[in-house]
Amino acid sequence: MAANAIDQTRRMLSLVTYLRERPGAHVADVARAFGITEDELISDLDVLPMCGTSFRGGDLLDIDTDGDRIWWHNPDDVAAPLRLAADEATALLVAARAVATLPGLRESDREALLRATAKLEAAAGEAAGASSRLSVTFESEGGVFAEVDRAISERRRLWVRYYSPARDELTEREVDPIRLFAVGHTYMEAWCRLSEARRTFRLDRVVEIRILDEHAAPPELELRDLSEGLVQPSADDPEVVVEVGPGGRWVAEYYPHDRAEELPDGGLRITLRTPDPASLRRLGLRLGSDGRIVAPQELADNARTAAAAALAAYDGG
Repeated sequence: MAANAIDQTRRMLSLVTYLRERPGAHVADVARAFGITEDELISDLDVLPMCGTSFRGGDLLDIDTDGDRIWWHNPDDVAAPLRLAADEATALLVAARAVATLPGLRESDREALLRATAKLEAAAGEAAGASSRLSVTFESEGGVFAEVDRAISERRRLWVRYYSPARDELTEREVDPIRLFAVGHTYMEAWCRLSEARRTFRLDRVVEIRILDEHAAPPELELRDLSEGLVQPSADDPEVVVEVGPGGRWVAEYYPHDRAEELPDGGLRITLRTPDPASLRRLGLRLGSDGRIVAPQELADNARTAAAAALAAYDGG
């Protein structure tokens, strides 16, 4: 089963120490030492250069790889004792206290976080007093994330009530979670017991969630490579044609497509593929006067009907 988000964070922290002691380490050796694939390691290395000792963008980790070996160019620069400004200490303390209240956080992690927070409070002095007057309330997605993360770590099944925008309906289902990942939004990949297939759920569309006593036992599945994005159409998927004006050219940047042909008015005729053409009905509504679905005809008619109904409801209001 894939590592959850907290496990990945632990691994990346260990990776910093490991690389500091092994300049020029081989990618294959590091991946083997951490029990992960080389692709997972490269993904971690893509994140590490955005980390460092300053919230203001300085003193970041200068780590790169040529695909064979890994180089850390400034280990001594970031090894200096950390000195936080008052605003940095306040932000860190508020965030730490907020995370410590998340439901589903493993007790050992919560205790470790609280110990670190206490040490930071002692070092922060007056800034700690200011931070105690601030609080953060997480949106519902944060609670869903914590429950999914806990279910993955404990290998337990989940019950969810989920909103499907393509069908505009709520469904209740039991799922065996596989992993959490982020591609623009945060998602859970899971084995759905309702459809008996692998499904992807966007966390902000989970209306209600509950951890069950049943042991999660998803079938052995090869994890999808998400480096090219969440939606990766195949040549066998149905073809959809969308024509957009200049204001709708963003569609070609947002949606993977087979081709985009220039139109005389500065717009595009975009041909793309999707396993579920009906899911693009919302695209037709979003485009409004900036574009329209041309084919297949059934989808084009459906989008026009939905647009007319929405307009009628607006006029009636």
